[in-house]
Order: sequence, then structure tokens, then C-alpha cells
Amino acid sequence: MSLNTARSIAGRLSLREPQWESLHKLVTAIEAVPALRDHEARSAEELTAMIEALKGQFSTLSDFERDFPSFCFALATGVGKTRLMGAFISYLHAAFGYKHFFVLAPNLTIYNKLIADFTPNTPKYVFKGIAEFAVNPPEVITGDNYEQRGTKSLLGGIEVNIFNISKINSEVRGGKSPRIKRLSEYLGQSYFEYLASLPDLILLMDESHRYRASAGVKALNELKPLMGLELTATPFVEGASKPIPFKNVVMDYPLARAIEDGFVKDPAVVTQQNFNKDDHSPEQIERIKLMDGVRVHEETKVHLLTYAQQTGQKLVKPFMLVIARDTSHASQLMQLIQSSEFFNGYYANKVIQVDSGTTSGAEGDAVIEKLLAVESYDEPTEIVIHVNMLKEGWDVTNLYTIVPLRAANARTLIEQSIGRGLRLPYGRRTGDETVDRLNIIAHDRFQEVVDEAGKGDSPIRMKVLELTPDLPANEKPQTVLVTSAVENLLGITQQKQSQFASTSGIYQPIQPTSPVLTAEQTPIAQATLNVIEQISRQQSFAPTSATLNQAHVQAEIIKQVEAIVSPKQIELIATGPSVADIVKTTVAIVTKHTIDIPRILVKPKGNVKSGFHPFTLDVSKINFQPASQQLVSKALQSGKEITMGKASLVYEARLEDYIVRELINYDDISYDHHAALIHELAGQAVGHFKSYLTTEDEIHNVLGYYGKQISENIHSQMLAHYYEDVAEVEVVVSQGFTPLKPSAITAVGEILTLEQLPTEKSKIAQAVYGGFNKCAYTYQKFHSDTERVFAAILERDAQVWFRPVSGQFNIFYRNGIYESEYIPDFVASTGEYNLIIETKKLMDIENEDVKAKAAAATSWCENATNYSVANGGKPWRYFLIPHDKVSIAMTLTHLTII
Repeated sequence: MSLNTARSIAGRLSLREPQWESLHKLVTAIEAVPALRDHEARSAEELTAMIEALKGQFSTLSDFERDFPSFCFALATGVGKTRLMGAFISYLHAAFGYKHFFVLAPNLTIYNKLIADFTPNTPKYVFKGIAEFAVNPPEVITGDNYEQRGTKSLLGGIEVNIFNISKINSEVRGGKSPRIKRLSEYLGQSYFEYLASLPDLILLMDESHRYRASAGVKALNELKPLMGLELTATPFVEGASKPIPFKNVVMDYPLARAIEDGFVKDPAVVTQQNFNKDDHSPEQIERIKLMDGVRVHEETKVHLLTYAQQTGQKLVKPFMLVIARDTSHASQLMQLIQSSEFFNGYYANKVIQVDSGTTSGAEGDAVIEKLLAVESYDEPTEIVIHVNMLKEGWDVTNLYTIVPLRAANARTLIEQSIGRGLRLPYGRRTGDETVDRLNIIAHDRFQEVVDEAGKGDSPIRMKVLELTPDLPANEKPQTVLVTSAVENLLGITQQKQSQFASTSGIYQPIQPTSPVLTAEQTPIAQATLNVIEQISRQQSFAPTSATLNQAHVQAEIIKQVEAIVSPKQIELIATGPSVADIVKTTVAIVTKHTIDIPRILVKPKGNVKSGFHPFTLDVSKINFQPASQQLVSKALQSGKEITMGKASLVYEARLEDYIVRELINYDDISYDHHAALIHELAGQAVGHFKSYLTTEDEIHNVLGYYGKQISENIHSQMLAHYYEDVAEVEVVVSQGFTPLKPSAITAVGEILTLEQLPTEKSKIAQAVYGGFNKCAYTYQKFHSDTERVFAAILERDAQVWFRPVSGQFNIFYRNGIYESEYIPDFVASTGEYNLIIETKKLMDIENEDVKAKAAAATSWCENATNYSVANGGKPWRYFLIPHDKVSIAMTLTHLTII
């Protein structure tokens, strides 16, 4: 029951895997040692007995290190320790009714952050998703208001106390105790005594490595909590010669795993090609690192901008962190960066200095305000200089470049430099390498850092990035706004590019096509496009783009446009074409350059039956042998360390249950519906192991160690036999045609024509092509040279063509149980047909994934044809063309023989 409660909490709070694993370990500890819930069981002998009982569950636990049971959950920075606190509190209250929690912060920054995160209706509210707390949220009592707190908690509510360690860690000064230990008339005792008297006080320690000094340990022991839950990214204290690890760790999720699992950025150490530090003075090296840091920063800025434009995600402004030796050095750097000799003074008003000399007084408040707002896209700061001040609690997601100029050994450089820059702006990895990477400029320490990162005890594995020599202006990355040919002809592209360039600071090449409308007429055309987009959703009124030319439809467009445009805009065109004329011109251009892509939804009618067909399991390649301990594999190239074999925590009486218990953890396997099948498959697997293992103990050993891996293999085979039975479907067309979606791409160098190849053919994916006559977009990029050649064929033989973007077709295909969007290579229109075309390597044509996409696209074309032909349009066809058939001498008709 307790585990089910934890599962429910994890689901409602959407916990990440390491957070759920931590909560699961807490459940395991409490269930293994029920005495943990007994406030009276606190003698040294009883604590020792608890530890001995828990050692079998947690190999890294040997001592609580306090006078009460205390467990350390070591989670890497950026994984979500505060959210985990909310999960701990939610679980302990739901499972055991505990009502009193004490959250301890190591400094003022984290203290304020915790108060915000435990306050309802704040962006990172830790209890979001817990319905009970939405109605009756826990009372937040802080180190600032505990003397005036209300009576809510005394009437049965939950109280979460949040205190800075300084409130309880102070020694007696001037004959006076800390305020929290003084008598409160309201309580009849001190607040500290009140807390210490609570039988269900749970202590949560954020950044718990900060509470290991003697004074901190003494103060916390005096609180006499029922249990302590420690959270930190660094589960050790600095010893005289080496770090001393904690003895009470029950969950260890280090930075290496967080990077591997994609919860944080991927750190990369950066240097120049062929850089020799002996060729430069220390001052020159410092200057070079700063300059190259800015180069990396600017390139990152472009990539982030492009990514946001392509995906519709929020804009992210990256900034660069410069780590100075001391305040004097920081001031010198500040002066340099603000000077005209540093990139012509471009960063003079975009840099702040954060140290003890700049963060006090009125001017210091302004610096802190800028620092706290550095994540805002509109805040101008792009460079932050600091002297060892930005430690725990300063959580930003847009730090992308770090330039360490402070002397330090390689390990310290790694551990102290990257901590503030690991968080991801979108909360997850995007798959875009630049968006997901943190860059550390380390020219003079490059090899040392690489070597240190490759050591077995290194906290990370760094990627290596080498900078080429400084590029000329025409070879630097730039964000290119991609608009439709319709907007280009109407003059809207030029206005968008001008506005985009002024807000982003990125140069935009202007498409050379001369618009057919003047600057004064363009706003009328834009209003017309907006109205057309609205009318396209009225499928019964305008089923195709061709109907836009019908008199009654065009009259409605004119009516709506005239209602939108201002009198001033109409006044500007008084001497030229009328609103009706501009609408007519706009509609004509839209219909000529549009391929009608209907919005199709296929809905099942009646019940949908799904499940897995019975099958014979193939375990012939599985040959696990009994193991006496876990095996460790270390990849030579990446340094990645893999542990093979995970010992079972629970002995199963039935051999099949080792596998069954793992299979039912998969979200797509319901025990109630699939019990017979999974027991049958588990029995087949056990039969296989019995065929070559000689004793019952050996079989238990193999299933206990490798049950998870065996179940993963079985699950993957089950997916190949997944089925869905739909008795009948309903095809719904909600839009007869859809406007093209704007996009953005990153370009390096000049825009090429289809006749040109990049200097290096292998860099075809980086090149941007333009100068089209028939493409519906102004610019396009291609994944291969085959696509470039095929685009040239379309430019010659088709009426209109383009490369679709995500969401243009809404074609989905199933690969096993999972459904994914299919984005075809090309869509084109000829005199007789609309075509969806995919070019593929010959060797990939029979790939199951390719075949699944082809089947989904063919089905979509059938439904689109039914609608299009019924409304006077063209039929749709899908073609999968091998790459070896594509050459410029081939015609589109020959390649798509119908």
C-alpha cells in the first residue's frame, strides 16, 4: 500500500526517473525498518540496529552520522532536488499522516528560493498536482514570520517550516541565545523547543554538505527529528588530503548519469586548433580566451535563436560567465570589456561585475537586480564577471559559455566551473547539440581537463570541441528567416526581415524578388492573408483555395479586410488600387502558390481493442551465466562506465515471477489484461535457462541479476506483436487547405542556387539554397545531395513544390506500440496530381520504419484524394524513390510513373 501511495505521488507530480528512484528508496527504507517511524527508538544501540538492518538494502549506508536516522539523497545539479522535497512531504503525509516538516537552507539565496517554491501559485510550486494541497495548502512558516504565525497548523493542517541555518546555528552571543531559542509567550516555550517536542518532525536539509560542521551537527541533533532527509549534489566534505564521502548515502545519482540521461547540458571543453600555450604570455592567453569565449557565445546565440524560430519555442538569450581571480582582476576585466578595443565596445552596456565590491549599497542593488533578471530575453546582460560568489542557489538555465581565468587544478576547474551552467532552458534535451551543450573555454588547460575528465573518478565525461581560426564575416553563422513565396511577392517578407533584424541583431539577407505591391499596400495584403487563414477553417464555406476566387467568398474577404484595416492605411492607398483590388491580387497569388493540404483526422468508431498477439519467444541469443558480483564495462573511447547485472532485492519463490515483476513495470503492459501472455513468455524464458543451467540456485542467480535485461528483451519482442483492432473509422476533414508555416534556419556563407554544391560535398546539410521560381518557400536546406538534385527536378517540372515542416501534414505512423509524426521529404503539385515524395537510400527501402511511413502516407493520400476530387481538386499520390534513380536527366513524370 505504501508503494502504491508513492507511485500515485510520483505520477501526480510527474517525477523524473531519478526523483522516483529516490522516493522509492525512501519507501524501501521505511518498509525494511518500521522502527524508523518510532520517535522513541533513538538510543545508540537502537540506531546501530537500524543501520545494520538497512545495510542489506543500501550498500553505501554505514552510519547515520547524526543522533537520529538521516538519509542522504545525492542528486546531480539540475535534476530537481526541490521538487523531490515536495514529493517526500506529499508521500510522508499521505502514507503516515505526518504534518510537521522542517526545511533547512544553507544561505539566504536558497532560503528565499525555497520560500518561493513552497508558496502556491508560483512558477515552480513543489506541490503542483497534489489535489489535497490545492484545496488546503501547507502553511509555510519562515525564519521571518514564525513569531507571528497563525493557528492553521494547530487546527490540523500541515506546516512546512523553512529556515536559514544561521537562525539555529548561532552560538550564544553577548549572553543571549538565538531568537528562535528564546521564550515565546504565544507558545509558552521557545519555537525551537516547540519544534523539538513534535513527535512527527521530518527534517529536510537542502545542500546538506553545508551542515557537517560541529555547530551545525549539534543544533540539528537538538531538534530531535523523527527522520532526516538530506539532499546534495556533493555528498562529501573536504578532508586534509582528499574528500571524505558521506556514510549515509542511499541514493547516488552523479553528474555523469545526469548528463548521460539528458537531464542537464552536455559539458564540452573548448580550445583552438593547434594552440600552444608556450607561444603566448599569460596576458595574451587571457585575452585570447575572452575573445574566443565571445565567438562561441555569439555562435550559440544564433543557434538558440534559430532553434526557437524553427520550433516555436520560447526565445532564449544565452550569456557568458567569466571567472576572475579576485576583485581587482574582475575590475580590470570589466574595464577591458567596456572599452572600445574589445569588439568595438559592443558589450559596454551588456556586462556586469558581481563580487563583494559591487554588490553592496544602492549600486549593488542594481547589479543584483540585473543578475537575477539575466534569464529574461529582454534583459541586455550578455557577460557576467564574478569572483567565486555564484554558488548554490543561483539557478539559471541560459548560461552557455564559461571562461575560467582563475588559477585552479583541472579537477577544481571542472567541478566549480560547470555547476551553474548545467540547467536546460527547455527543461529537457532538445536533440540539437548546440542547444544542449555547455562550453568551457580552457585553451591553456585543455589537455589537463580532457585527461582529468577521462579519469575513473571524474564527475563528468566532456566532449571535445576545437575552434577553427577566426572566420571572415561572410562565413559566420547567421539566422535566416524563411517565409513563403506568397509573402515574398506581396512585400511582407521584406518587412518581417527588417523587423526581425532590428530585434535579434542578426543580419537577414533579403530575397531579390521584387514585390508586386508597394510598402503602403502591403499591410492590406497582410490583413487579407489573416482573413484567408480564418476562412480556411470554415471548411464548408471555402473547401479549397480555388474557391477564394469565387465572387461571394471574395466579397466576404473584402468585407472583413475593410473592417480590420485602419482609416489611415486606407488613406495611404487613396491614389492607387482599392482595397478590393489588393485583395484580388493577394488571392490570385495565394491560389497560384498554394498546394491544398487538407487537415485530416481519422477517428475510430466504437471500441478499440488492443493488445499483444501470442508468439514464441526467441531467447536463443540470451546466455547469461551465474554471477558472484556485478560486472563493470568501460568504453575506451568515451570512458563511459556500464554496470551489468543488477542483484535482486527480493527472493522469488516462483522463477517466472522474476520476469513478471519487471514486465508489469512497463506502462503499456497491464497485468489484468495480459497476465496469461506474460506468464507464458516468462515460462518460455525460464525453460530456456533450465536447458543449460544445472541447478535451481543458478537459475535464481541469473534471473535475480539479469531479470531487468531479460524483461527488456521480452518487451521489445512483444512490441513486434502489438495489435489494435478498430471495427470502423471515421475520416473528418476540418480544413480544405492550410497556410504555410514560417520557419527559420541557420546559414553559413552565401545562399546557394540549386546548381551549386558546397565547397565540401559532405557539408551539404549546412548549406542554404534560394533563388527559386516554383518553391513555396524562399529558402530550403537538404539532408543529402540526392535531395538537392531532386529539388532541381521539381523546380523544372512541377508547378509548386516545397519541403514540409512539422505539423504541415499531420501524418502519423506506428512503429510497434509508439506513434510518431512523419514529415515527408517533398510535396509537389503538377497539372494532374498532388504528390508526396520521399527519396531514400536503396538499402533502406525495405526498412520497417520506412515501410510504416509509406503505409501511413499512402493511407493519408487516399483520404485526401476522396476529399479533393469531391471538391473539384487533384488526386494525391505517394512515391518512395530510391536514391540511385535520381539524376538531373530524369523527368518528374518518369520518376513518378502513375
